[in-house]
Amino acid sequence: MSDVQQLSTKHILGIKYLKASDIQLIFETADNFKEVLNRPVKKVPSLRDVTIANLFFENSTRTKLSFELAEKRLSADVVNFSASSSSVKKGETLLDTVNNILAMKVDMVVMRHPSPGAHHFLSQHIDVNIINAGDGTHEHPTQALLDAFSMREQLGDLKGKKIVIVGDILHSRVALSNIFCLQKLGAKVKVCGPPTLIPRYIQSLGVEVEYNIRKALEWCDVANLLRIQLERQDLKYFPSLREYAQYFGVNKPLLDSLDKKIVIMHPGPMNRGVEITSDVADSEHSIILQQVENGVAVRMAVLYLLAAKR
Repeated sequence: MSDVQQLSTKHILGIKYLKASDIQLIFETADNFKEVLNRPVKKVPSLRDVTIANLFFENSTRTKLSFELAEKRLSADVVNFSASSSSVKKGETLLDTVNNILAMKVDMVVMRHPSPGAHHFLSQHIDVNIINAGDGTHEHPTQALLDAFSMREQLGDLKGKKIVIVGDILHSRVALSNIFCLQKLGAKVKVCGPPTLIPRYIQSLGVEVEYNIRKALEWCDVANLLRIQLERQDLKYFPSLREYAQYFGVNKPLLDSLDKKIVIMHPGPMNRGVEITSDVADSEHSIILQQVENGVAVRMAVLYLLAAKR
């Protein structure tokens, strides 16, 4: 793999640590893998001698499935680890768990962990490529990459494009990674949601805040709708889901009343009837299923490029 154009980093710990050139390289590589995924034979031998461990210390459906499919499409050997059925339940530390797995000659680790910074900690103690599949409320870099890749398919170059991220910004790792990624690509970013769900530091990132959903949609080219993460909320941040849907939910009458067509996205899982209605999720505005498809191609690109750093 020595002739593969190289990333500037041996890990994907967060978008914060990637250069704009890294993101463009990932997109160009994903373009090629998307062609592979549309062929009758959807498999290539690129990572035939590579063993990848998927370590998920938090529940996941789409991300875990997407990574596993990407790995198998690249012909890698795959080991799946779930904390709920492991020695972590018996008090084993993260480092001991990972070192035991690495003793089985694993080359690359894809990890989701509830603690922000867990991947950064691991990268200082083990000598394999690490991909962050989500760390607490911090970052989710491959989700941001697939979101931006999907926007690029719809809009072309994202420089100067207007993106609004709507919903639970405070508890969302997707929001932070999206902000970093879109800004590195030259896009303008706003966030929209209840004041209680907008972090106080957000404007220091160069992001504008809008509390009126109609104004946000009138401004943007793309609206990326986030779910309310009730499992991460230890307080009541708004009166009810019904009230949230009334003031910040996106429905078809609202979209139809705009004087332009905008792109609707959602990283999933959707709470239909809360942040998005079914007639919007299933409409011609929505590219939600394209995001899922692009997730496999983007993750194939990330795995392939990191393997070249071995």
